[in-house]
Amino acid sequence: MIDTPKNLTRNILVGLILGFVVGAFLFYTNFFPSSVDAFVEKYIFKMGGDIFMNLLKLLVVPLVFFSLVTGISSLGSSQSLGKLTFKTVGFYLLTTGIAVSLALLAGSFFQPGSNYSSDIAMAAPSSLPQGQGIYSTIVGIFPSNIIQAMAENQMLAIVFFSIIFGLALNKTNHLTGNLSDSFAKLNTVFLQLIVMIMSFAPLGVFCLIGKFVIADGLDIFQDVLAYVVLLIALLLFHAAFTYSMFLKFIGGLNPLTFYRKMKDVALFAFSTSSSAATIPVTLRTVNQDLGVNQNVASFVVPVGATINMDGTAIMQGLATVFIAQMSGIDLTLFQYIQVVLLAVATSIGTAAVPSAGTITLIIILQQFNLPLEAIGIILAVDRVLDMIRTSVNVTGDAAIACIVAKTENQLDENIFDSKA
Repeated sequence: MIDTPKNLTRNILVGLILGFVVGAFLFYTNFFPSSVDAFVEKYIFKMGGDIFMNLLKLLVVPLVFFSLVTGISSLGSSQSLGKLTFKTVGFYLLTTGIAVSLALLAGSFFQPGSNYSSDIAMAAPSSLPQGQGIYSTIVGIFPSNIIQAMAENQMLAIVFFSIIFGLALNKTNHLTGNLSDSFAKLNTVFLQLIVMIMSFAPLGVFCLIGKFVIADGLDIFQDVLAYVVLLIALLLFHAAFTYSMFLKFIGGLNPLTFYRKMKDVALFAFSTSSSAATIPVTLRTVNQDLGVNQNVASFVVPVGATINMDGTAIMQGLATVFIAQMSGIDLTLFQYIQVVLLAVATSIGTAAVPSAGTITLIIILQQFNLPLEAIGIILAVDRVLDMIRTSVNVTGDAAIACIVAKTENQLDENIFDSKA
């Protein structure tokens, strides 16, 4: 078993707090000349954060490929894969539907946008991310060039290719001298690389948080306080309550044990704002700390990072209601149902990278002729909220992995219940 750096949670938390403190000190005081602040922002916070993120992204594609191929090639039959896929996708879409429904209900009840009176400019940013249509999303699953798809981090295409490659390897393993064993060994090598890079996680987190705070401060939250508070409350409620119900009543597992062992992953996801960048940490925790069989974890976690966007769905639902209320537009019951369906459907094509939910929010706003310019308000406070959303997303990935493994008798409950 690959060892994890000691006291990682404590060190990441220290790095996170120091990033906030140092960033806020430089932003709110004039203790140093502006040239010093600019140097710290660019050559310490930004450069350090970018290097750390690049190192993580370096591992994402090969890790997803080797872990999926290893997991699928080791499954007993294609029938086992079909059953596993049905359960995994079904649970993910169900929790996403619950998430966006929860957001719409809370938004309708608390009316966060009804008394909006901010002077924040509602002009859209000069370059908004372009939404990906349903046609492009579906066609993009089937790559014409897998090397290009890997270079461009097209996760759905990579997952599809990895699945069919793993199936082919499963059927030809007896003809290739157990080639799947070589893939399993390569997967272990990449897991070791993760541990090596994670040794620098506290420093990376310090730079990432510091870069955010020194650039924007915390004042942006004052103007849309009702939206921010309600969104954070919904995210925490969904992470704590919905997943607890699934773990307890479907998986028969102790939620408190699960959350205790997930604290490293949640903190790491908070700092990176990327489900994809967190895949290595999630995989290691799900397998080694929560007892999910490696084959199941290697399939469920990468798929979850691609299609399970509960935190993003909550943001999309609440942001839609907030913008509609702010604009004086009343959404009908049928439109609420459409928001649920759109949020669930578009979550499948949402990239697992920072602020990718903004892309699918544009699609929803356009569907109901809501003012696209208002997205500038959402973007003004989205950076830190995106950190919390990502923590919710990866928590959901791990929870579903545990539940699927338990229903498939692929969960070592001794490891899950252990205090380590």
